Amino acid sequence: MNLVGAASIRFDSDWLKFVPTRASPVHLVPQHFILGDPPTTTTRSFQTRGITNMLGAATTKTEKAAVEAAEAAQPQESGDIVLDGFAKRQFEDKTYSGTQIDFDRNEFVKKVNEIYEANNKQLVDGYAPFCKHLFIKNFTGARLNMVAITQANAHMLMSDYEARTEYELPVLGRWFPSHSVTPKVAEYLDIILYSREQIIKENEAVDVPADPSHGDAPWGIVSIKAQDVDHELPMKPITMMRNAVGKEQGGSGVPLDRDEYMKAVEYWRNHAVIKKM
Repeated sequence: MNLVGAASIRFDSDWLKFVPTRASPVHLVPQHFILGDPPTTTTRSFQTRGITNMLGAATTKTEKAAVEAAEAAQPQESGDIVLDGFAKRQFEDKTYSGTQIDFDRNEFVKKVNEIYEANNKQLVDGYAPFCKHLFIKNFTGARLNMVAITQANAHMLMSDYEARTEYELPVLGRWFPSHSVTPKVAEYLDIILYSREQIIKENEAVDVPADPSHGDAPWGIVSIKAQDVDHELPMKPITMMRNAVGKEQGGSGVPLDRDEYMKAVEYWRNHAVIKKM
């Protein structure tokens, strides 16, 4: 997101003055690591709740940019893994059709780094050298964001052309509205990581400035998938195509693999995501 201007936002009795200063993997791999502890309860701080409330109330790009800049200025836990801006929508956008995470962002990243370090920083290879996976137990309470398509629910499917960001080309997708299905809490989280170098390349291609709070962290979380299996699931075929068209259109620039594409078609022919309307 390009951050422009400055904004003054009122919160309770104080004036706070702020100056505002990626595609999913496709390759299936046999090996995996299952990490983490059972779900726990996290108490969010008053300060974080305040910033979250302000973000929800912001109605312009300038206001949202100011709030995000203020949030980024909060103390951050150091670690090899940071949260890329592309994945922040999973914590903020209540209409996002992928996995939604109802958890404090900083606490989430802190927990992921703890699990990563406790396992001697082992990661699972992804669909390209710059992509890795970390499979962990679901400690957030996140629910599955997809269900199998059956004769009983197929008539509830909806479709439209959508883009995940303002710089992507809209593509045709389909989903179940959330009121039509009741997903269960997932057992695992697939933490999808891109290297720092790849994130910089993709951001530069669409004129998105680097996040200074990320420093030299080698890995950025670009997506989080709640699922019931401890290995990588096929990504959507249309996203594989977007990857192939290049960074300028929101992809990663990795060529299309026909065999992997057909595996993805077989899976997504029988499944659809859940989206809040």
